[in-house]
Amino acid sequence: MAPSTCLLFSLILLLTYSHSALLAFGAQYNVVTYGARPDGKTDSTQAFIASWTKACGSKAPANIYVPKGRFFLRNVVFNGPCKNSAIVLQIDGTLVAPSDFNAANWVMFRDVNGVTVTRGTLDGQGASLWACKASGKGSCHSGATSLEFANSKNIVIAGLTSLNSQLFHIVINDCHNVKVQGVKVSASGNSPNTDGIHIQGSTGVTILNSKIATGDDCVSVGPGTTNLWIENVACGPGHGISIGSLGKEFQEAGVQNVTVTSVQFTGTENGVRIKSWGRPSNGFVRNILFQHCTMTNVNNPIVIDQNYCPNNKNCPGQASGVRISDVTYSDIHGSSATEVAVKLDCSKKYPCSGIKMEDVKLTYKNQVAHASCVNADGSSSGFVQPSSCLL
Repeated sequence: MAPSTCLLFSLILLLTYSHSALLAFGAQYNVVTYGARPDGKTDSTQAFIASWTKACGSKAPANIYVPKGRFFLRNVVFNGPCKNSAIVLQIDGTLVAPSDFNAANWVMFRDVNGVTVTRGTLDGQGASLWACKASGKGSCHSGATSLEFANSKNIVIAGLTSLNSQLFHIVINDCHNVKVQGVKVSASGNSPNTDGIHIQGSTGVTILNSKIATGDDCVSVGPGTTNLWIENVACGPGHGISIGSLGKEFQEAGVQNVTVTSVQFTGTENGVRIKSWGRPSNGFVRNILFQHCTMTNVNNPIVIDQNYCPNNKNCPGQASGVRISDVTYSDIHGSSATEVAVKLDCSKKYPCSGIKMEDVKLTYKNQVAHASCVNADGSSSGFVQPSSCLL
């Protein structure tokens, strides 16, 4: 074949391949094309909604692209269902929230299937709200959750940074098959109600390889959560990883099949915690595994609190109805910032059962720490320090 013929043939192959690749990748929608401006001031909400409308209405896979720059957005809801189940929101820039929110959510996806949010930063601009709350004025704006997925499935959140959320950073509510990977959450250690990732009413959620530094729980687990896997998370500052609080309502879905593994807690208020209100409830917590966790100067490394009663309202003198069973603590080691490193304060009406301590080593100021158990039944094996207080 002559050189010119070879060149022409190669060019045809290249063009054919490129066209096929574009078809496979699907339609692309740049928010700037629809009027978004990367100046951090111009309201780009309608441009994002217009991009979503196009992507959601496409029968082919679709990509919404946010280039570098700062894009100011008011509260925006991306509604489904869509005509395709492969939409990627690719963020190379930063989304900027109003600092005076009175909406419950900032960026929300509802009734979607197969949506991926990747890269970029969500700047919640929460500092002014935190300061207002700290002042005790009582006239603060309500604030907003930065990112929420509701009633959705097959979701991926990857490589995203959530900065200074006003309230919760990321919420997974009534969803199925969600993967959160490589996210970074950052807020002041004294920022109130800024949970890093909150899961509720959801099944098949996985959280991997993430760093969470905030003012409330790094990960909080609400009622109706099943088959949750948390692995390789760095937590601190914050309130640790918490199942609960549960049992606020009498009729409440339980939590089961939760694994927390290879987590590093640094300077947190709690390590691994289960928390329920001290009041009647038909809720439950069962089949929980905490393993391979490292504690560094953690106030309460291992804690079950079934007498949660904020402001002593609607619960003093009552017993938690949440039944806690089959909870395993395996290979939990490191340092406690308080003398009592293990505190299991269970319900007097429904004592905790099937609690297992396996290879636990926690110290206080390089000395042996203490353990406290109330209404907790279980067993220990291997090296356990502080000595097990389980019945």
